Parts: sequence; C-alpha cells; structure tokens
Amino acid sequence: MLKILNKIQFSKEENKMKSIGNVEAAIKLFKESKSKNLKFLLKKRFDWMNEFIKPNDFGVELGSGPGFSKEFIKSKNFKISDLSNHEHLDYKNIDAQNTNFDGETFDFVIASNMIHHIPYPIKFFREVNRILKKGGKLIIFESYCSIAFQLATIIMKHEGFDFTMNVWDEKEPKSDEHDIWAGNIAVPHLIFDNKDDFNKNLGKHFEIKYEKLTECLIFLNSGGVSSKTFYIPMNSFFIKLLDIMDLILTKSFPKIFAMGRRLVLVKK
Repeated sequence: MLKILNKIQFSKEENKMKSIGNVEAAIKLFKESKSKNLKFLLKKRFDWMNEFIKPNDFGVELGSGPGFSKEFIKSKNFKISDLSNHEHLDYKNIDAQNTNFDGETFDFVIASNMIHHIPYPIKFFREVNRILKKGGKLIIFESYCSIAFQLATIIMKHEGFDFTMNVWDEKEPKSDEHDIWAGNIAVPHLIFDNKDDFNKNLGKHFEIKYEKLTECLIFLNSGGVSSKTFYIPMNSFFIKLLDIMDLILTKSFPKIFAMGRRLVLVKK
C-alpha cells in the first residue's frame, strides 16, 4: 500500500461533508433525486453480489444505514439491519459485533462500507462466522485506501485513516466507540492486504474466494451515499464513460486510483 501519511484524524467540526450519517435525509434524497450518478454507483456496488446469492438464500445486511441494498439484491429472503431503529429496517438495534441472531441462521451476510466503522473488527468476523451456515458467504464491499482515496480524505477531512494500529487487537477500538459514523478507512487494508496475517487470525473461520479492486471517478462524482458533497450531474453516456475510465485506472494503477474493494469470504 502506498501511503501519504501513516495516520491522520479529524474532528467533527473539520469535516467538510454534509448531512453526515443522516440516514433519513439520504433515503429521501435517493427517492426524489433525478440524478443518475448515485444510482449508478450503488448499482455497481451491489449488483455483483447477486452472482454469489441464490434466489431463495436467506441473508441479512449488517450496518445497512439507508438500506439501499434492498433496491439491488435479488434474494427473496433478504433483510437489512442496523444499530439504529429507523423504520425502513427489518431488524433494528442490531450490533454487528453481537447480533443475538441464532447460530448458523444465514446463507449470506452483506457488509457494505461498514467494517471500517466497527470498533473491534475481529469481534465482527467471529460473530458473522457464528451466524452463517457452513459454506455461507460474507459478501463485502469496502474502501480501498489508495493514494487517491487518501487525498480525498485529507481534502474533505472525512473519517481519516490510521495504518499504525493492530487491527486484530481487542483492547483498543479502531474507530470511535461513541460515534457510529466515525471511520478508519485503513482498516480493510490492515485486514485483507496481508494474507499471512489474515490466515493467522481468520483462516480457521473463512477462506477468501473472490477479491477485486474497483471504482474511483464514479465514486468521487456520486455526491456521496450517506454523507453528501458537491458533484456534477451527468447523463448515462458520460457516467458510463467515467466507468470505463475507472476500469482502466483501477486495473492499471490500483494503488493510486482504486477506492473500492469487493470480497467474498466463505465460512469453512
């Protein structure tokens, strides 16, 4: 991983994003907006997951926030959950580190851009392992802390990153325990890039079956998912053109441009 800095953090007052973590506002804007930018981004983030899900599989998304996955996941038995109690959720007040779901309940679990918000990721993985059936899938979309993403984070002063911490430790939180929207976008790098560390800490629970780096410009010009910022509205032609540019940039220079990471982990 290329690094501009090893660690940088910001206060809430410094954050240049708008409507940070305002779930209800994000849902309302998504439903009312005529902009195709965000809808294209979300389709890209969730559509690929359907390749690993059977129509009748029983699944849940943990930390779903606005729950946009419901628009794209095709399983008939898919539910969404979050730590909050918003009306759009199927399961309310669910802590992803301790869900209280019955063991071996789900065929798949989705975690979309939420692992880097979890104070103790190792607890999350153990809990998902517990609630998944044998052979069940943990389907992940997460940040990829490239140079471009580090720069965007520094410019917007949003979330921040810390490459110096021990991500497998259960004593110190990796993000603010008292702010569910605090984040550390270095966490996915610390978990997944070093495969020896991953296998040492999680290899007895999961095997990585699929991994791909993705997205840059379509994310930067989406306007944001739960938190909002400026973007240039585009028609389908120019959005698809950006997507083609993303494919070239993320494949040719992933450590510089890639901002997203797709993963499928299978329970052993």
